[in-house]
Amino acid sequence: MKLQKVAIVSKVGSKDSEQAARDVAKKLLAKKSTVYTISPIEVEGAKKMETLEELKKVKLDLVITLGGDGTTLRVFRNLENETPILTINVGGNRGILSEITIEEIDDAINQILKDKFFLDKRTRVVASCGGKEFPPALNEIYISRANLTKTAEIEIKFQNDTVKQKMDGVIVATPSGSTGHSFSLGGPILHESLDVLIITPVAPVYRLESIVVPDEKIEIICSHDCNIVMDAQVVKAAGYEEPIIIKKYKKPAVFVRLKKRGLRQMSKLGF
Repeated sequence: MKLQKVAIVSKVGSKDSEQAARDVAKKLLAKKSTVYTISPIEVEGAKKMETLEELKKVKLDLVITLGGDGTTLRVFRNLENETPILTINVGGNRGILSEITIEEIDDAINQILKDKFFLDKRTRVVASCGGKEFPPALNEIYISRANLTKTAEIEIKFQNDTVKQKMDGVIVATPSGSTGHSFSLGGPILHESLDVLIITPVAPVYRLESIVVPDEKIEIICSHDCNIVMDAQVVKAAGYEEPIIIKKYKKPAVFVRLKKRGLRQMSKLGF
C-alpha cells in the first residue's frame, strides 16, 4: 500500500494518545507521506484539521487511530467510503477492535508498505427517520423509550414477519457489535464476516430472545417518543409512532489487519 495520504486520530482528552499521535505523524512524515492530524494535535510538516468531518474532503490511503474502541467508532462514523483504518490501542479499556499496540507501529508501517496485510471488511448499519438519514454505526443502533416512566410497545418488522411487544427498547447490532451491548443482554456472538443483523429486545415484558436476520430493511415503530442511539455516541429523536428504518450501510468499515485470528473479538474478551 502506498501511504501517500494518511490521517492520524487520537483519543479525546488522552495525553498519552496525543503524544503517540505526534510520534506516529513524525514517523510517516519521515517516509514522505502527507499527514493529516486532528485538532488539538499539531506536528510541524503535517496538515491540521479542526474536526473529523473534514476527513470526508480528502481521499486518504489510510487512517491510523490511537485510542480505544470509542475512537475507532468515532472515526468510522465520519468515513463515508472504504478508507481502511489501522487501529492502535493507546489508553483504551479493552481495545476489542484494535490490531496492535504503539510498540508495534514501526513493524506495522513496514508491513503495510510491503503489502503484507489484509483488509477486514465489516457490515455497518444506518438509521433513517422522517426522511433524514443519520450517521452510520459499526456496532449497533439502539432504539430506547424517551419517557422512562412508561413501558413502550414496540413493533419490529423484517421481511414478512412482525414482532410486537412491550419493552424498554430494542438493539439492532452488526456482527461486530455482537460482542457489545447485545451480548450483555444475552445475544449471540457472531463471526465478524457475516452479512446479518441481530435484533435484541431490551427488557421485554414477556421473554423474547435475540433474532438473527438477513441484513435487509428493519422497520421499528414505537408507541412513545423514542431516542435513536448510534454506537452509544450520537443520539437522535423520533416521534410517537414515527417509523424508524434500519438497514445495512452502503459502504463497509474496513480494518487493516496484520495477523490472522479466528473470532477476533472473542479472543479479546478472553474466551
